[in-house]
Amino acid sequence: MKISAGVDEVGRGSLAGPVIASSVILDYEILGLDDSKKLSKTKREALYEIITKNCTFAIGSASNEEIDSMNIHNASLLAMKRSVENLSKQPSFVFVDGKFNLDIDIDNKAVINGDSLIDSISAASIIAKVYRDNYMREMHDYFPNYDFINNKGYPTKNHKIALKKHGPSEIHRLSFRGVF
Repeated sequence: MKISAGVDEVGRGSLAGPVIASSVILDYEILGLDDSKKLSKTKREALYEIITKNCTFAIGSASNEEIDSMNIHNASLLAMKRSVENLSKQPSFVFVDGKFNLDIDIDNKAVINGDSLIDSISAASIIAKVYRDNYMREMHDYFPNYDFINNKGYPTKNHKIALKKHGPSEIHRLSFRGVF
């Protein structure tokens, strides 16, 4: 039996924290899936609970240090590769959100706007988004000056003001414009 997975990442445009990817094998049809950016927080979190309780999924990440050393594009591909490798059962095919295939030993196909077109990629988008948002909320406890609880590391006005006032934290991406 052929098993396919979808993979997506979040956090490319953030100034702080890791890029997070998720791979999902849908073990049954889930209604309401869509690109995580198109869903309300409430709907996204409800779907996250359904997916994590009923499907096979895994997380992969690339740290801010890895992002700084290899660039966000390569770090995103690395996080996606890690998420596929972390799955408890290996798929025979992987749908990848975006323009680039992954360097893995499993047949895979890049699908532009896949997070809106393929349910397993939509599910991966949701898992990655909620997981990363929760992580950045936790980072707020360690670095309260940057308002990560609200901005999740993205370049909001208040985040930019905090960077000017306090400089970067240890989870900021030092290679990103706007951090310095």
